[in-house]
Amino acid sequence: MPVAVITDSTACLPDQLAAQWGIGMVQVQLRLGERLDDENRYDRARIIDALRAGEPVSTAPPDQGAFFWTYQQAASQGADAVVSLHISGRMSATVDVARAAARQVSVPVHVLDSGTTGMSLGFAALSAARAAAAGGHTRRVIEAAERRFSGSSELLYVDTLEYLRRGGRIGAAAALLGTALSVKPLLTVRGGEVAPLARVPGTKRALAKLTDLAVERAAGRPVDVAISCATPSQREMSLVQQLRARLPALHDIMLVRASTVIGAHVGPGALSITISHPG
Repeated sequence: MPVAVITDSTACLPDQLAAQWGIGMVQVQLRLGERLDDENRYDRARIIDALRAGEPVSTAPPDQGAFFWTYQQAASQGADAVVSLHISGRMSATVDVARAAARQVSVPVHVLDSGTTGMSLGFAALSAARAAAAGGHTRRVIEAAERRFSGSSELLYVDTLEYLRRGGRIGAAAALLGTALSVKPLLTVRGGEVAPLARVPGTKRALAKLTDLAVERAAGRPVDVAISCATPSQREMSLVQQLRARLPALHDIMLVRASTVIGAHVGPGALSITISHPG
């Protein structure tokens, strides 16, 4: 393709889907103890156990060289330009590292700050890749991604805000700190950072409210949906079934594993629903 599409691992795209559409994936890094490595090189269960045990788990943007060689590989495979879409700059320095690498590459690289993360970023990468596969020029590929950025919502359930607080990614959701343990926070991404939506007593009611909010955000229009979590279970399958029944204009729905980096910040037990309008 004349335009290559690159994103980062917080997009939560399944490997098979990324490969199908030729989307390059740069890995965000995790630090566990003294080890710093790409997130896909860690055992997911080990990270979950570490979080629950209170072991120090932190994240870091990809190495600049990882971006450089990914961009150069795209150029060597025939790309005339690269569109590189990344997690919000208010959540991670990933986009800054990508821009630094882009200045050293032999083809134009257009780095976009998505202002979001998760499958809101993933759906944007897919839309951009489809535009590129259809022969779209760089501007059209960028516009396809930007339409998805603006037409997507992240709705997030967490068991506790403690992990977001620990990782310094709590943003405006800090207003919910101090909530009783029995009250579950529902969050979104707004202005590039985590923001509060509601406080609901009990997990069952919180998930029911999250589903209601997803239906409201869909607004009866054609929509793609993704449910993301660390380890899919019957809980997430039930949400898939409910949303299939309640979204009459549903285009596609998928259940995906959340990025381990995202999991390190939101904690075990968290899940998100992405509502994304094709534009």
